[in-house]
Amino acid sequence: MSSRQATEGRMAALLVTATLAALALAGVYIAGGQPQAEGALLGVSLGGIGVALVLWARGLASEGTVVGERGDLAGDAADEAAVEERIEEVLDEQPGRRSVLRLFWAAGGALGLAAVFPLRSLGPAPGRALLTTAWYRGARLVDVNGRPLTVGTLQVGGTLTAFPQGAQHAGDSQVVVVRVADGELRPRPGRESWSPQGYVAYSKICPHVGCPVSLYQADAHELLCPCHQSTFDVLDGARPTFGPATRSLPQLPLAVDAQGYLIAQADFDEPVGPGFWNRD
Repeated sequence: MSSRQATEGRMAALLVTATLAALALAGVYIAGGQPQAEGALLGVSLGGIGVALVLWARGLASEGTVVGERGDLAGDAADEAAVEERIEEVLDEQPGRRSVLRLFWAAGGALGLAAVFPLRSLGPAPGRALLTTAWYRGARLVDVNGRPLTVGTLQVGGTLTAFPQGAQHAGDSQVVVVRVADGELRPRPGRESWSPQGYVAYSKICPHVGCPVSLYQADAHELLCPCHQSTFDVLDGARPTFGPATRSLPQLPLAVDAQGYLIAQADFDEPVGPGFWNRD
C-alpha cells in the first residue's frame, strides 16, 4: 500500500467517525439532551473533520515546494512525455480523491444537521406578536378591576388606565384614557372619529425604552413618562414635546356602543413600544 493510499484510508476512517458522531449528537439532542455526551460527540466530530483536513493539506492537496530553473519556453519530446505521464498519474489517483471529498461532504452535512436541531430551543417564531396587541373591533375598555368604562366614567380632565375586557394582564395592551373638553382636540387626518365625547386613548408604553407613561398634567394636557421625562401632547395625537422620545404614542381608536360603553374600533394602527422596527 502506497503512502497516498494509507493517507486516504486514515482520512476515510476519520470522516466516517466524524459523521457517526454528528448523527449521534443529533440523536442525543432529540432524546432529551445530555450536556456531557453532546460535548464529547461534538468534539469527536469536529476533531475528525479537522484532522482529516490537515491530512488532506499535507498529503493529498499539495506535493510540497518544487523549485526548478527556468529553461527554454519551447519543450522537447522528453518534456511532453513527462507531462503525459503525470496526467495519467493524476487520473489514476482521482477516484480516491473523489471518495474522500464525498466523505467530507457527508461529515459536514451530518454536523450541519446536528446544528439545526438546537434551533428548536429558541421557541416558536414570534410571527406578528410584536406588531399587534389584544385589542380588536368591539373590545370593551375595562379598568384594572375589570369594570367596563362608560361615557360617564370620567369627568373632563380625568384619566385612568384601561385594558381590553378579558385581557387585563396583557401588558402591551394597556392604554391611558383621558377625557378632554369638546373641541379641544386637534385630531390628525383620518382620526376625526377616534375620540367620542372627548375620550382619547393612547398606548401607555413609552416609545423610548418602554416605561409606563403614568402621569397626566391636566392643565397642560400633557402625558409624562417618569423614567426619562418624555412628554406628549394629548391634544395633538400624543406628539412628543420634550425628552428623548421621538415617536408619538400610538392612539387607540375609540367608539361608544349602544349601551354607552367605550369600545375599541380596532387595534392600534402601528406597533406599540420602543421602535425596533423603525430604526435607521
